Amino acid sequence: MKKRKSFFGPSKDEIWSQIATDIDGEFIDGGFWKKDVLIYKYEEWQILLDTYTVSTGTSSQIYTRMRAPFINKDGLYFKISREGFFSSIGKFFGMQDIIIDDKFFDDQFVIKGNNPEKIKLLLAEPKIKELCQKQPHIHFSIKDDEGWFGTEFPEGVDELYFICGGVIKETERLKNLFGLFCITLQRLVQIDSAYENDPQVQLK
Repeated sequence: MKKRKSFFGPSKDEIWSQIATDIDGEFIDGGFWKKDVLIYKYEEWQILLDTYTVSTGTSSQIYTRMRAPFINKDGLYFKISREGFFSSIGKFFGMQDIIIDDKFFDDQFVIKGNNPEKIKLLLAEPKIKELCQKQPHIHFSIKDDEGWFGTEFPEGVDELYFICGGVIKETERLKNLFGLFCITLQRLVQIDSAYENDPQVQLK
């Protein structure tokens, strides 16, 4: 007798587990007490997909995030988001608005960073822009740490970081997100902003 599908379609666990199989990653079911994670090893970097919940006391919001620690060679930081989404956050970190002279991309996204020339070089790779455009909601950045309750990074290690409200269960969208991380890490090495070495960090 065939198992009936859920009224709401496949669960997050089913979808993430299948994606792990498709990309040769590892899905770890955290059960009731721990969180589920999907881990993908790309060259010397570990890319981790998970969800977390922020509670305000009266309500809570689930976020999907993807992270990949790397050795930041020159202290490059950036934030890329769609117009209007977290678009003012960078101003608090000494970042400036950056125009890359690609009207289609500039009209859709707010780009902030601490080194305009390096970020223009980064986004000169068409695949990065293409994969950003495939994300309907995106906040893509380099972060210097994970705060008080996150993983402590060694000196010189930062992380490539994506966050989006809600639980992402669209297979193609998640695969594109892994692709975005892989090509961005590779491009950071090409523009001399990252080392290819293992950063020796285990994310929580």
